Amino acid sequence: MSKELKTGIIALLIIALGIWGYNFMKRQDLFSPNSRHFFVEYKNINGLNEASVVTINGLKVGKVDAINFNTDPEKRGSLVVRLSLEDDFEFSKNSIAKIYSAGLMGGQNLAIIPSYEGDMAVTGDYLKGQIESDLISSFGEKLNPLQSKIERVLNQADSLLTGINQVLDKKARQSLNRSLLGIESTVTSLNKTMVSFNKLVEENKVKIDVTLDNTKKITDDFSKVSADLAKADLGATVKKLETTLDNVNSLMKGIKDGKGTIGKLVSDEKLYTNLANATKEMEELLREMKLNPKRFVHFSLFGKKPKPYNEDNNSNNVSNQ
Repeated sequence: MSKELKTGIIALLIIALGIWGYNFMKRQDLFSPNSRHFFVEYKNINGLNEASVVTINGLKVGKVDAINFNTDPEKRGSLVVRLSLEDDFEFSKNSIAKIYSAGLMGGQNLAIIPSYEGDMAVTGDYLKGQIESDLISSFGEKLNPLQSKIERVLNQADSLLTGINQVLDKKARQSLNRSLLGIESTVTSLNKTMVSFNKLVEENKVKIDVTLDNTKKITDDFSKVSADLAKADLGATVKKLETTLDNVNSLMKGIKDGKGTIGKLVSDEKLYTNLANATKEMEELLREMKLNPKRFVHFSLFGKKPKPYNEDNNSNNVSNQ
């Protein structure tokens, strides 16, 4: 064998080993070619790169072959990911290819979330793309609204402090200081008052105790009275009182209706008139007997007759003698 042939064979082996090594570094196996490949379109691949692992339900089934920009002018800027599957596991065209974080240290993998509804996917089909937020991105998404709120609060606080500084000029600050000093004086006076009150309580502790004891006795006596009232048959007493009131009402009704002596006396006007006249005549008779007793008891040696009754003199309380 000539040296040229040996050199050619060695060169071919070196080239073959170089190609195999390059594909090995890209995680491609020349001796086990992929049987299927699919495409997924993304607006942002979030750090996904060629040779990233492709999994189904956590099992490695393939890898990412290539990532290129979409040549369609209407989709300029979007990215097309080509992935190859070594497994013959079947799923439908409605399956989702989700980019997810491989770990906290970075790196992205691609997971196929299989769907079994619709037509089965074949080589060259496009799958639906989706991106799962990693821990840092999720934290950033939640932190952004909070940051905005904090900034608004700080702006409002700054505006408030600016307004306070504008309102509280030198005179206002002096007035506020005087008010604070006044409050301090008030608190000091209140403390002194409390000390005096405590001293007063200490000095009159015995009297206060006696007063409280008397109050307790009064309360106990009142409790006993309440107990006695509770034991008393108030119902029977009230019933008797109601009966008495009924009798009084009946009596008053009889008097009003002219029944009985009192009723006739109250309701009979003629009887009242006669009694009034009799009383008047009795009064005149008594007055006449007092003023002119000789008209009723007459004794005379010479036969002198008593003077007759004079109504005017009697009315004026004057004797006829």
